Amino acid sequence: MTFATTKRRAGTGHRRPAGPHRLRRKILLNGAGVLVFFLAVFPVFWMASTAFKPNTEIFSTTPKPFPSDPTLDHFDLVLNGGIAEVSFWEYFRNSAILAIVTVVASSLLALMAAVAVARFRFRFRTTFLIMLLIVQMVPLEALVIPLFLDLKQLDLLNSLAGLALVYIGFAVPFAIWMLRGFVAAVPPELEEAAAIDGAGPIRTFFTVLLPLVAPGLVATSIFSFITAWNEFIFAFTFLDDQNKYTLPIMLQFFFGRSGNAWGPIMAASTLLTIPVIAFFLLVQRRMVSGLTAGAVKG
Repeated sequence: MTFATTKRRAGTGHRRPAGPHRLRRKILLNGAGVLVFFLAVFPVFWMASTAFKPNTEIFSTTPKPFPSDPTLDHFDLVLNGGIAEVSFWEYFRNSAILAIVTVVASSLLALMAAVAVARFRFRFRTTFLIMLLIVQMVPLEALVIPLFLDLKQLDLLNSLAGLALVYIGFAVPFAIWMLRGFVAAVPPELEEAAAIDGAGPIRTFFTVLLPLVAPGLVATSIFSFITAWNEFIFAFTFLDDQNKYTLPIMLQFFFGRSGNAWGPIMAASTLLTIPVIAFFLLVQRRMVSGLTAGAVKG
């Protein structure tokens, strides 16, 4: 082995420096990513900042990004101000019940349907999948009157149970379509290997299929939670009693003919956003762990 060969081999471990074109492209992509991030985060930042500003700063002609004299009066008005006959925590409880029921029920129904669609071949299977897409294309506003009449016939108007059925009905088609791809991506050989090792259908489902589908289940649960937590039109139409109102309906109490109370609106919106962020942070860990859990279980 000559010195030149040794030098050539020793140099193979070093990466070539990035050219000017490649470096410029990387800077542009990173800059675009940072710009999109700030555009998406700025409204949330301004909402939270306004929630702590006194009214003099909110209606000032020279807005400031940060409050010079932070105050908690807006939060106190929302939480303890008695803006309606029902307290904030009653609205929070109703929204939490609807969101949890929607997430659990839609996830279970969608998971079973996704397994059936991805693993079995049956008549009208393609038609069923097309109908799932058609349901997603229908505007929600066009379904208010038909759903109102349906709930009236079922005697479910002005009830959280009827509203939960509506939310589940809107969340399930999207969840089935998304979970179908995750189930189809799991090799059937893994389930066959588990069956050869003596695992039954139930154990195979919980130890092999479910951990691998968990990331998709987490993604659909986030969608279902946001759908039920932020929905306003159906809740405002189908509910009459204030003790059954949800948090999005509570926001309308701060809008009036003479003006809008932007401080309490921003404070209530900030409080409305916190559970969504907390739920995402809670299930986000499951999304990462589910990618590898199925490969070592069963």
